[in-house]
Amino acid sequence: MGVTVGQLLPKQVKELSEPGVYQDGRGLILRVAKTGAKRWIFRFSFQGQRYDVGLGGYPAVSLKQARLEADRRRLKIAEGAPELPGRRSPAAQSPAAGPDLFETLARQYIATHGSSWSHDHHRQWVSSMERYVFPVLSRRPVAEIDTDLVLQVLRPIWDKIEVTAARIRNRIESVLDAAQALGFREGANPARWRGHLDKLLPRHDRNVTHHPAAPAESCPSVLHRLDSLDGPAARAAELLILTSLRNAEVREARWAEFDFDARRWTIPVERMKRDKEHIVPLTDRMLEVLEQQKGQHDTWVFPNARGKKPLPGNAIGRALRKVKLEGAVPHGFRSTFRTWAAETTSHPREICEKALAHSIGSKTEAAYNRGPLLEKRRALMSDWETFLAMPELSGSEAVAPGRLQDA
Repeated sequence: MGVTVGQLLPKQVKELSEPGVYQDGRGLILRVAKTGAKRWIFRFSFQGQRYDVGLGGYPAVSLKQARLEADRRRLKIAEGAPELPGRRSPAAQSPAAGPDLFETLARQYIATHGSSWSHDHHRQWVSSMERYVFPVLSRRPVAEIDTDLVLQVLRPIWDKIEVTAARIRNRIESVLDAAQALGFREGANPARWRGHLDKLLPRHDRNVTHHPAAPAESCPSVLHRLDSLDGPAARAAELLILTSLRNAEVREARWAEFDFDARRWTIPVERMKRDKEHIVPLTDRMLEVLEQQKGQHDTWVFPNARGKKPLPGNAIGRALRKVKLEGAVPHGFRSTFRTWAAETTSHPREICEKALAHSIGSKTEAAYNRGPLLEKRRALMSDWETFLAMPELSGSEAVAPGRLQDA
């Protein structure tokens, strides 16, 4: 269906709902999809070939704006330098030229929400989009993205990188939800899981794969062997075991985060997984490790070999392999610490969880414990340090001094 050339009016454009192609004249077309989504097309011929170029979706691009953009492109054609599909000028690649394209809206979504994300979460969003999603969906108007296109992204990775694939599906769904809120598409979200993709893709095993962890009784020996190694990776591995922090939280430590007089290490929100500032009470052994790193770099506590960045992600793992630690990974020491605290001490659960920067229970409980509980955590970390300083133990002897559980 169509209308008479040149008769499109703002009110008419707003009220059109029947699927079809509606001509405004001189190559400007409004295409209404079955979903009701509306998109401007500029159709022209150049050197004997016909081209259709998207100008964006309605209502984000109004009738007036579409006409102005069509006029601009006609001028380019008259000058002999039209903006052809596949040979887009920088201006044509900008969000203004394609406000309804998936990549434009995805980057807009990241810019809008990214300020509240951690550094790692932000990096993972961008990386997953650029590596897996944009090659398929980048230049697609969101109104045209259907289940088949979503499956083109997900099927090659669904059984290979299960966790990442599930997150990518959720991220596509979020972008398309935002696109619908902005009026760029209508209808059901083709990336939704329940009642849709769960019928088309196999469900992943929900069993959690835990990080391999060393038994607590082996940690004193591991720490002693690390002490015999030189280099920032070994020192970082020591600090990771002593603090029970995550790999990146230790590797990317900055001197500006430390208050040595107050014996505190404040890790800012952008470096924490749960987007909350975390304060680490520094014990004597932690301070000794940090003292060995002073003077090596003005910014990074654990600089890489070139001294321009912090240690790479696998550096701590390599140091642990050098001391013959098999069957365990750096992240596993968090589990080791938590198991030790639960089984061999009487420190309250909320103190142990706070030491790992975990959220504490219900919202009510979390509100009741708003403070960092720093001194109580300092006592816990001091007991852990004392345990780690003991000779290598057998499992039956691995107990913490001072705060033993009742038999």
